[in-house]
Amino acid sequence: MTDTSQSPVDWEFAKQTGARIVPAGPKVSPDEAAGVVASIRAAAARAQQPVAETARLQAPGEAPAPLVVDRPTWISLNADSMSAMVDPVFAKIVGRRKQQPSPAVAAVGGKVTGGEAGALLAFMASKVLGQYDLAPGGTPRLLLVAPNVVHVERELGVDPDDFRLWVCMHEETHRVQFTAVPWLRDHMVDRARALATEMAPDPEKLQDIVSRLSKQLPEAFRSGGTGITELIATPEQRERLAQMTAVMSLLEGHADVVMDEVGPQVIPSVAQIRARFNERRKGVGAFDRLLRRLLGLEAKMRQYRDGAVFVRSVVDQVGVDGFNQVWTSPETLPLPREIEDPSTWVARVHG
Repeated sequence: MTDTSQSPVDWEFAKQTGARIVPAGPKVSPDEAAGVVASIRAAAARAQQPVAETARLQAPGEAPAPLVVDRPTWISLNADSMSAMVDPVFAKIVGRRKQQPSPAVAAVGGKVTGGEAGALLAFMASKVLGQYDLAPGGTPRLLLVAPNVVHVERELGVDPDDFRLWVCMHEETHRVQFTAVPWLRDHMVDRARALATEMAPDPEKLQDIVSRLSKQLPEAFRSGGTGITELIATPEQRERLAQMTAVMSLLEGHADVVMDEVGPQVIPSVAQIRARFNERRKGVGAFDRLLRRLLGLEAKMRQYRDGAVFVRSVVDQVGVDGFNQVWTSPETLPLPREIEDPSTWVARVHG
C-alpha cells in the first residue's frame, strides 16, 4: 500500500485509473487462465538452471520466485515501486519551493498527476511481457505478465510452451543479474534518483523549460531519440543519462544473448520465435511509434541491439568469465563509448 499523504502524486488514484482503463487482454476461460499461469510458472522454474549455467551467474537460494500477474496487478506493483523511487525526489523538489500549495490545491494536483501516471501505467501494462521489479524499499522480484504473453504468442502464431520458456529465459537473466550481483540494484536506484533530482527544474526555471519544450517538441518524436528527457536535460545531465543508458543496454543485451545461447538447446522452435518477434518489433502502428518515441521506448529497443553486440564482442575477445568482470563493481560497468566500441572496455578492464 502506498502512502499518498506526502506525495504530489495520488498513487492510489493512479492504480484505480490504470486498472479501469487498461484493456482486459485476450479472452480465456477460468480453467485456461489457471493453465496459463501454471505453465508460465513451470517455464520460469525450468529456465533457472540453463540460464545460470550459460551466464555463469547463480541467483542465491533466498531470491524470491517469479510472480505471474495480470495487468491490474502489474499496475499496482509498479505504482508502489514508482512511489518508492520518486517520492524522495519529489520531497527534495517541494523543499525548494518558497511557497507551499494549500492542502486543497495539493489534493487536486495529486489527482491530476495520479490520473496521468495511471494512464501511462495502463499503456505499459499492455506491452510488458516480463520485468524485474527493483521495488525500492520493498522486495524485488521478477514479474511475468500472463495476458501479454498469451496475446503475443497468439499474434505470432508460435508454440505456446516454447514461447513462454523463451520469454522466461530473458527475464530469468535479469533476475540473476540483480540477485547474483548484490550491489547492482542499489546502484541503479541511487543513480536514477540522483538523476531525477538533478533534472527536476526549479520553479523559477519552469517557464523557460515549458517555452523550450513548445519549440522543440517535434524533436522528441524523431526516430532513435531518447524522448522528452533530451529536451529538458543539460549537457552534463545528458552525459549521466547516457551512462545510465549504457548500463541498461548491458542488462538488456546480456539477457538477449543468454536467451539466444540457451534457446537452441531447449526450445525447438526458437529460430521461428526470434524471427517473428523481431518482425513484430518493427510492425507497430503510427500512433504507437510516436508514443514510444515520446516516452523514449524506441531507445529501449536500441538497447537490446547495441547491448547484445557489446556482450557478444566481449565474450569473443575474453570469454564468458572475462565478460563477467563487468559485474565486479560500478567502475567496471561499460561507459557509453564502450558500448559502441567493446574493445575499449576490454582494454580498460583487462589491460
